[in-house]
Amino acid sequence: MHFDDLLRRYFASADMTAISPDALAAGIEHCRVDLGLEKNPAKRFALWALLHLFDAAPDLDIAFETAEEREAARNFADLLAGATEPGGD
Repeated sequence: MHFDDLLRRYFASADMTAISPDALAAGIEHCRVDLGLEKNPAKRFALWALLHLFDAAPDLDIAFETAEEREAARNFADLLAGATEPGGD
């Protein structure tokens, strides 16, 4: 799953700044439904990560079945937070 492809699939644009509020809401809902239906752990992680970027991801206990998957998601969120904080190269 490529990031640009996910943006196009769920939000009809690969440009995050061009997504309208209505398209954002609809895309988030569509992505949440697909996350709930997806069985492949790697694809579930990609969908959760996309939702996380939009501050719309479900809690880790809901999104992931195993402790390893939850830990990977925590690590991703921590890395992302560190990259966006001042001084977090």
